[in-house]
Amino acid sequence: MNHRARALAATLETGADALASFASQLTDAEWQTPLPRDGRKIGVVVHHVASIYPLEIELAQKLAAGGAVTDVSWDDVHALNAGHARDNDKVTPAEALALLRTNATAAAAAIRAMSDSALDLVAPNSLYGGAPLTCQFMLEDHAVRHSFHHLARIRTAVERSRKARAGSGREASLA
Repeated sequence: MNHRARALAATLETGADALASFASQLTDAEWQTPLPRDGRKIGVVVHHVASIYPLEIELAQKLAAGGAVTDVSWDDVHALNAGHARDNDKVTPAEALALLRTNATAAAAAIRAMSDSALDLVAPNSLYGGAPLTCQFMLEDHAVRHSFHHLARIRTAVERSRKARAGSGREASLA
């Protein structure tokens, strides 16, 4: 049985659903808000999570098949993310959320297809200095965690923005 694979897939779906739910309630101005220390707009980051699921799953499947990740560096990841941000600067909520749902569903199905023994396979991973890591770790640290990671940063940025607007509104009404 693939109990762990099913649990990982369910966690990925939970994260994608939470991101979609939060993002679907953003105003147009919030959708366009750049994330602090990141610079990408919130909408671009939502689309990024959606668009990167296939690559994250491909790398995990390589490990699940007994292969090693030898040709991906963090410089590659940063270049990919920068190119994505440029190419998707005008992404709409409808486009990003549809892609998020589609790709999260496909990613979860791919994870469910993995055996628990495949999750245990260990191979060198160039994203971690060639350290031997399991397929499960790769999934947990990338596809499964991705939406949770960005949702936390998006929530923080939106909450700060809302507090700042509320504070400036109070100051204006007191003047």
